[in-house]
Amino acid sequence: MNKYQKITEARQLLELPESATMEQIKSHYREMLSKWHPDKSMENQEHCKEMTQKIIEAYQMILAYCNQYQYSFSEDVVNRHLSPEEWWFERFGNDPLWGNTSSYK
Repeated sequence: MNKYQKITEARQLLELPESATMEQIKSHYREMLSKWHPDKSMENQEHCKEMTQKIIEAYQMILAYCNQYQYSFSEDVVNRHLSPEEWWFERFGNDPLWGNTSSYK
């Protein structure tokens, strides 16, 4: 199994979409642990322990991948991730007709 397949399997185990924020990754991890933790689940205890271990391993694999990821700080990439307010301000600024009249930072 190649790295992509392992990451995909881990992502699916954590029920993550193909694109996720760190907040989503942590949230899904906590939800899955809560669901499968042997002290909280009514499922077979051995199966719960096995699932808990798989969830922890999947989370560690995703975190390792994220920690190795090289982030781009180029203008093009940064501009792809503007909020709607930032996008509007970038285009119209303080234009009296279309711009944002409040002080935007």
